[in-house]
Amino acid sequence: MGYFREATGIPGPSGFGSKSTAEQVTEGIDASDRTVIITGGSSGIGAETARTMALRGAHVIIGARNLEAANGVKQNILQSTPSAKVEVSELELSSQKSVRAFADRFLSRNLPLNILINNAGVMYCPFQLSEDGIEMQFATNHIGHFLLTNLLLEKLKSTAQKTGTEGRIVNLSSAAHMTTYRGGIRFDKLNDKSTYNDKMAYGQSKLANILHANELAKRLKEEGANVTANSVHPGLIQTNLGRHSPVFVTILRAATSILWKNIPQGAATSCYVALHPSLKGVSGKYFADCNEEKTTANGRNEELAKKLWELSEKLVKST
Repeated sequence: MGYFREATGIPGPSGFGSKSTAEQVTEGIDASDRTVIITGGSSGIGAETARTMALRGAHVIIGARNLEAANGVKQNILQSTPSAKVEVSELELSSQKSVRAFADRFLSRNLPLNILINNAGVMYCPFQLSEDGIEMQFATNHIGHFLLTNLLLEKLKSTAQKTGTEGRIVNLSSAAHMTTYRGGIRFDKLNDKSTYNDKMAYGQSKLANILHANELAKRLKEEGANVTANSVHPGLIQTNLGRHSPVFVTILRAATSILWKNIPQGAATSCYVALHPSLKGVSGKYFADCNEEKTTANGRNEELAKKLWELSEKLVKST
């Protein structure tokens, strides 16, 4: 049903669909009491998410490796919304040192934190290891966000407790989580160059985003924290994310042209899950086109999620 909706633009139960934009799904929402961190907000749907959040009054902090581009986004936001509260801070998610430095800078200011949008990512990279010795797509898309979320989690929980406003964590995943290695996550072969496949490795990292949100949601619920964690598929969007496989992306777009979205439409689901009041208390779910959708069996596998969490903890503690 989800892909039929995506192709036709017919709204789902939420009242929104694939043609809804970030502005439309947040219309009338006052976020002036929220502080939001968005990773990868220097371009594409991250930039549009930052713009929309600022438009709704939120204090937006953009974490980005390309500071020049991120500052350009900040200036564009201020031009259209002069009262916007937007900041830029350096963040290279493939580097655990950079992730820790970003979190330290933020936490040292003793600001509240209501929403964390784990948006940044790389796609279809040639085989490469991060500076921490982890395959680059897994390091950037999952491990960097896993570490960042862990470092900021107490602040999210304490802000929610003090203000009574629910904290929200949004992981950007992808329908590409359907196309991964056998078994979903190659726990023993993460860094195996000889059997590396850039498409499968990307799918693996996107599956990890879902499993991370699911396991986190479970843990937050068990401790009674007023914080939710969900994952989203933004849709097929023409951004610079596909720069490593331009031919593949061109063929994919030709074959699935009816499903592709523009950037304001691509940012809609992130903004909806981060801000919409109808999702209060909803956690551990996967959304596409601003509606809850089913993942693959791997995406619902609790044992796989637990095993991934344990591996991720080892990988962030080993540096």
